[in-house]
Amino acid sequence: MSFWDSFWNIIWWFLWAFVFIAYLMALFGILADIFRDRRLKGWAKALWVIFLIFVPFLTALIYLIARGGGMADRTADAIRADKDAADSYIRDVAGTSSVDQIEKASTLLTNGAITREEFDQIKAKALSA
Repeated sequence: MSFWDSFWNIIWWFLWAFVFIAYLMALFGILADIFRDRRLKGWAKALWVIFLIFVPFLTALIYLIARGGGMADRTADAIRADKDAADSYIRDVAGTSSVDQIEKASTLLTNGAITREEFDQIKAKALSA
């Protein structure tokens, strides 16, 4: 009887393939977090990596339990920094400086399209960016 002859053998194979891929994603996420953490010193990073190589499943489990909260915070900070960098790049490429934004808002104010409070908000936002 061949492996592909039984439906349940195929389902079992897909289950283990899913578990293996999920484990690899967790492992690479842990490795990225180890090197992203600025508070973790070099020797501690080396020890985590060595343990991940020689005792991977247990080390991954311990890492996720012991440092999982900080891992989420560092990931959120990295995502926020990437978003800020992308937004800054888009603003630079778009070519609208804070002076241009204030000038456009001033034109809208003189035309009566916006109120003085709205102008002040636009001006404050443009100057803060």
